Amino acid sequence: MEAYRQEIITGAVVFYMLFCVLTGLWAMRRTTNSGDFFMAGRGLGPIVLSLALFSSTLSGFGFVGGPGLVYSIGVSSFWMVVISSAGYAVGFFMVAKRIRLIAELRDCISLPDIAAVRYRSETVRLLMAMTIVLGVMGYLATQILAMALVMQAILSGTDTFANIGLVSCVIISSTVLIFYCVTGGMIASVYTDVIQGGMMMVAGVLILLTAMKVFPGGITEATSVILADDTETMMPFGAAGIMASLGWFFVFGLGLAGQPHLVTKMMMNKKVTDNRHILPMSVFGYVMAALLWISIGVVMRASVIDGLIPPLSVPDDAVSIFLTIFSNPLLAGVVFAGLFAAIMSTSDAFLNVGTAAVIHDIPKAIRGTSITNELFWARIVTIILAVIAASFALYSYYADATLVALLGAFGWATFSASIFPVIAIGLNWKGATVAGAIVAIVSALTINFSVQLAGITPPYGISGGLLSFVTSLVLFIGVSLVTPPPELDDDLNRCLEL
Repeated sequence: MEAYRQEIITGAVVFYMLFCVLTGLWAMRRTTNSGDFFMAGRGLGPIVLSLALFSSTLSGFGFVGGPGLVYSIGVSSFWMVVISSAGYAVGFFMVAKRIRLIAELRDCISLPDIAAVRYRSETVRLLMAMTIVLGVMGYLATQILAMALVMQAILSGTDTFANIGLVSCVIISSTVLIFYCVTGGMIASVYTDVIQGGMMMVAGVLILLTAMKVFPGGITEATSVILADDTETMMPFGAAGIMASLGWFFVFGLGLAGQPHLVTKMMMNKKVTDNRHILPMSVFGYVMAALLWISIGVVMRASVIDGLIPPLSVPDDAVSIFLTIFSNPLLAGVVFAGLFAAIMSTSDAFLNVGTAAVIHDIPKAIRGTSITNELFWARIVTIILAVIAASFALYSYYADATLVALLGAFGWATFSASIFPVIAIGLNWKGATVAGAIVAIVSALTINFSVQLAGITPPYGISGGLLSFVTSLVLFIGVSLVTPPPELDDDLNRCLEL
């Protein structure tokens, strides 16, 4: 079996991509209008939606960057996992019920739709749509590049595709992503997420079991090795320090309720009462998949310290080297397929919300009406956004490494700072005003963009994301308090009282 390691890994990835293509063809017959394309007809059951929610959270960052962070900064990285788990509870408590009711009452198919209804403002709709498009482009570019690099690493190990180039890998991976997103829209996205979520959970558990066998004393011995070498790394706040760890509470805890690809899915369940089942299942799935994040990072750092393997040239190599040295080929195939699943589940979700912002929300904000034949144009714009993101990814890799980083500044932190106050707080506080919402979004975009452009490093270890989040939240509340309270429609008023 070991002699066919590369073929087994390649076969697992190819099988997964074929599944995505077949799912797109199946979903195409169920996608008859823009509501199906963007909202999956608001008819998803609790198991499907819970798997779709957590799998969209763990992208390539969780499967590749997560173990690399543990390898680099130790326990500090654990805070992201724990806080993100709590973030699901925050999101469901503050957003899920109200956003689902408003979506049905006002026939909303996007997050800017919800913002426009809540604040009775097309300006707020436009600003939120622009925020989503900017952030989506950064996320898509980095995810497509990650897919292509992983595919190149896998295929270059075979005799047939030993000389395959990055451009070819970008084209192949993007084509599969575009196909099932264009044909089936959100229906294809969530049902591929079901398999993607299951694969991530299986991969997390199997990796944990494998990691426990590297040292005779299991994870406990690996932790002791790290503790003896660098005590600070295994202390409660790790090498990143207290400010960074606590900052992640805002960015990953509260901020999860501001991620458009997650919040939008809270509008898709068949019944509001399903939320009581969706929340625990989502958290359970996330924790199972995150076992890979923690176990590989700890074992790889301990293995380097103990002299079992040489130091990693790049922390993000932790996963691939672990699979090469410590796992059998079948497990490596499952995990690499799970890695593609993690990347694609996030990519298709962002592609969908970005398309909705372009063809549904921006035209409504500017013209006052939607464009005709939204389903047709949704498919066209999906292709265009994916092609642009792939082009950015390639240009950044070969010519300007700052481009994707610049767009990536409008990533998770910007969504957290821009959307959490406006949506999560706004759906729980009747006193939130249009002026407060506009100032919050503009300040979040300005701070994140400025910090990235100027390379500013805030003092005391405070991240740019934390600075923008706190500033946006304070301005949102402060401006809302000093401006006249809005007049809410009766149906919306009743929703906010629930």
